[in-house]
Amino acid sequence: MMEMHTTRNLLLLTGCLLTITAQAQIGSSAYQVLLNTLYKKTVPLIGVTEAYRQTDLIFLDTREKREYDVSHLPNARWVGYTDFDLGRLADLPKSARIVTYCSVGVRSEKVGEKLLVAGYTNVRNLNGSLFEWVNQGFPVVDNRAQPTSRVHAYSRLWGVWLRRGDKIYD
Repeated sequence: MMEMHTTRNLLLLTGCLLTITAQAQIGSSAYQVLLNTLYKKTVPLIGVTEAYRQTDLIFLDTREKREYDVSHLPNARWVGYTDFDLGRLADLPKSARIVTYCSVGVRSEKVGEKLLVAGYTNVRNLNGSLFEWVNQGFPVVDNRAQPTSRVHAYSRLWGVWLRRGDKIYD
């Protein structure tokens, strides 16, 4: 238990330090440095441009429902994080081409790990996740499937990495 808190605090401190140094010049390279420190790389990554161009991917949004309702990738399925349940995917074949995402890719990596353990064979984590998707100018939709510029930025600390869109906080 102590190790988990120490790891979490270290990750938050790393994020804070990178945020402070990147505030004046936030770019995708600084964001990628942050992601490289956060990802365990247990789930293969797919870039946002590559994912956007492919038409046969099933996008799974692993954020909380309130985040998903603000905006999400077009046609993405909400599966949640804290209440993630494999039963929500019972209709998907184990060979489906799945891409998990969240705000920056940490929660989605953990859900991706669960999918791999459950026997799904073609799972990828969206590199940079929703923030990078929006930063690259790709579209998002609201809970009525209408295009929107609103993006749930998770928290003010993490929201600094979202360079486009209208940031929404709870």
